[in-house]
Amino acid sequence: MKSIISTIIVLLFSTSLFSQGFISDVSKRGTTAAPFLSIGQGARATGMGSAFVAVSDDASALFWNPSGIAKTKGVGFMVDHTQWIADIDYNFMALAYNLGDFGVIGMSFTISDIDEMNVTTVENPEGTGEKFGVTDAAFSLAWAIQLTDKFAIGFNPKFVYQSIWKMTATALAIDMGVQYITPFDGMVLAMCISNFGTRMKLEGNSTLIIYDPDENSTGNNSNIPAYLQTDTWDLPLNFRVGVSYEPIKMDNNRLLVSVDALHQSDNYENVNVGAEYTFSDFISLRGGYKSLFLQDSEESFSLGFGLKQLVLGNVSILLDYAYQDFGRLSDIQKFTVAINF
Repeated sequence: MKSIISTIIVLLFSTSLFSQGFISDVSKRGTTAAPFLSIGQGARATGMGSAFVAVSDDASALFWNPSGIAKTKGVGFMVDHTQWIADIDYNFMALAYNLGDFGVIGMSFTISDIDEMNVTTVENPEGTGEKFGVTDAAFSLAWAIQLTDKFAIGFNPKFVYQSIWKMTATALAIDMGVQYITPFDGMVLAMCISNFGTRMKLEGNSTLIIYDPDENSTGNNSNIPAYLQTDTWDLPLNFRVGVSYEPIKMDNNRLLVSVDALHQSDNYENVNVGAEYTFSDFISLRGGYKSLFLQDSEESFSLGFGLKQLVLGNVSILLDYAYQDFGRLSDIQKFTVAINF
């Protein structure tokens, strides 16, 4: 059984990688909708350079690799706050619940926190006095299960929503992932495909016009309400394959290293690397580097730490912080609070 699963995983990895073809000279940056779906969630993962597909073992796995929530023993809950660039904030909430033999179910919700902006026009470049808002949001329901003690699989269907002033767009998508504990000293091999779904199209009253089908004729209806046709756009499809390994495992002290390789539909291929050292199962120090080999990337190193405190019995509270350098676009900070019981 194990050899069959191993063969299937290798085939999946090979097919997924080679079906994408060779590295393209065109990055396709700026050609997808809902780019917020590519913003990583959870301070632990960010502190490790976003090299997390083979590490995912908490509620943040709903973003990185849904098969990771299969490791949830009871209930896992987390709230994450991201101070993004351009005064944009994102909030993420995730819950995972173990159903025993029926696997683990999960739920996540992501929403933006963006200040309202002034409406400007050609005639009123300083503003019309009106305000408009922008919203990014995603809601997902996941399921994962340990098919064996070494192999887990997970699925995460999601609903995606974006709006800007009087225009809205929606889409349905799914994330699918696997994790496999290899016979090589517990090394974990994993893969995940994210945001495989429908295209998004902005629709609303901002495209409403009054149309005259024949301006040179009289007697016809010259005030026909009509809507301008808008294009549809793909979601940012991401494929991740990664490995994680613990070269140091001494009582409650551990060193974890991980590497992810990414193929993105809206960018070049790149690599993330990260490490985490945990002292006495209480404090964790993290570091990583994101977007190695990616041309013209502003993202680079990240640092972070985490604290774990047992409260009562098996109830634990985790506090995590991460800092990520974003070059000329300022820095990113993430704060996460998690409860497991």
